[in-house]
Amino acid sequence: MLDKVSFDVAEGEFFTLLGPSGCGKTTTLQCIAGLEVPSAGCISMGGQTVFSSEQNLMVPANKRDLGMVFQSYAIWPHMTVFDNVAFPLIHGPRKAAKSEIASRVREALARVQLDHLAERPAPLLSGGQQQRVALARALVHAPRLLLLDEPLSNLDAKLRDVMRGELRVLVKSLGITTIFVTHDQVEAMSMSDRVALMRDGQIVQIGAPRDIYLRPTSAFTASFMGHSNMIAGTMQSMGVAETALGPMRIDGATQAVGAKVFVIARPQSAVLLRGAAGGGANRFPARIAGLNFVGDQIEIDADCGARHLRLVVDSYGDLQLGEQVMVELLRDRLVVVPHDASVG
Repeated sequence: MLDKVSFDVAEGEFFTLLGPSGCGKTTTLQCIAGLEVPSAGCISMGGQTVFSSEQNLMVPANKRDLGMVFQSYAIWPHMTVFDNVAFPLIHGPRKAAKSEIASRVREALARVQLDHLAERPAPLLSGGQQQRVALARALVHAPRLLLLDEPLSNLDAKLRDVMRGELRVLVKSLGITTIFVTHDQVEAMSMSDRVALMRDGQIVQIGAPRDIYLRPTSAFTASFMGHSNMIAGTMQSMGVAETALGPMRIDGATQAVGAKVFVIARPQSAVLLRGAAGGGANRFPARIAGLNFVGDQIEIDADCGARHLRLVVDSYGDLQLGEQVMVELLRDRLVVVPHDASVG
């Protein structure tokens, strides 16, 4: 169930609905597509109202000038690649002249690099090729809005990485306004101009991927968008939180004195100091309890007394398991959000 979901998407924007299963992102997309009927509200596209509960108006899905790619791709197995892509031009609400169909289909297939497979039967396509056919079919009639419902989720990890970049480049080059649904944070952050993060039928934060990752406004956002160290505390004074680690100074924190909060420290928000590094605000002694070399960085588990922190350093570090260090949490990289008992 959706609860007062409202947002605007600019022309040509790649806008993503992100969230866990059951949060309402696909329901939102289906309402936009005309496949679900909202109980209240208004939906407009390009200045045209396509749904209004007040006006008792419901424009059917096939009249909304949309292109849509489903998670299952919905490729017709009894047709060739060409016939699958041509279907909207022959049977859709915006039929093309017979003389135009072949050229438009070839152009759409060329955009997704499948023009050489036009006559191949659909059952002989790989998963990645089926995904490209579904995309070509959605684009062949030049829709004003492209809706993508987790179109990469059925691909293997390597192909998903490739298609992630190709899909964004394609739709941005065509200037088509796109709404993308995913539960994958990496897809959302790497592909989107803006992201709407959803939880329990509501939008909890909208913004550019960088802003949502680095400046979450809630504990849920911080925990869902990658790994976060969530350190419980109480605001001691303006910009200072008292935590189990000790007092922490946080640039830009405005919560009232006495407020229960989480201090959010991303793994990249710390530096590790060795030798005779002294204490002070945001500096805490720690023991290296775990090291995990993952190529481009080293993931570190650091025990700061009874508190465990996940940190990362570059691959050239030579820290040793069990080594005693000083962890400094950089005050300009920390964020304070209200305490949420359901998270962390």
